[in-house]
Amino acid sequence: QVQLVESGGGSVQAGGSLRLSCAASGDDFGGYCKAWFRQVPGKVREVLATIEHDGSTTYADSLKGRFTISQDNPKNVLYLQMKNLKPEDTGMYYCAADPRWCTSVKTDFGYWGQGTQVTVSS
Repeated sequence: QVQLVESGGGSVQAGGSLRLSCAASGDDFGGYCKAWFRQVPGKVREVLATIEHDGSTTYADSLKGRFTISQDNPKNVLYLQMKNLKPEDTGMYYCAADPRWCTSVKTDFGYWGQGTQVTVSS
């Protein structure tokens, strides 16, 4: 089991950048599929990026290269670097983890953080 705590959210103007962090405690984080999700009120929670046990990554097509997921396994931390932020990026951002491979998990992650709010103003 892992416990996940996100941080780094806040308010930023369009075009700005933020880096979200997700600190894990408990099990060895390196052995988990990890992901970042975004939820906007009234919409389905969407997966933004995943990072596999072997470090391979996937991204939502809509991000168009603006976001980068990375991990620091010795520190048990997951990151999401976001640049050129747009007002439509506003939402609650969640990290998630699961001991299965990402290709098996899809969106059914076993462990979730509490979320961190990102607000982008125009």
